[in-house]
Amino acid sequence: MEGVVVSTATNKTAVVRVDRTYLHPLFKKTVRRSKKYHAHDENNAAEIGQKVVIQECPPRSKLKRWELLNAGGSDQ
Repeated sequence: MEGVVVSTATNKTAVVRVDRTYLHPLFKKTVRRSKKYHAHDENNAAEIGQKVVIQECPPRSKLKRWELLNAGGSDQ
């Protein structure tokens, strides 16, 4: 999944916001929703506002079920 880093306050963790859009079943209007995921960032490479790719992994803590694949480029 692709998302944007919104927080790097904790050590080796990045909070990533993933946005999705879908068509409302009744009103046929495009609706935007977002969800935040805690991702493991081994090298603390992520920066706020950076686009990253995350993937599922075995649980690393209570909240971390995702890991950072790449933290390249700062596309804003």
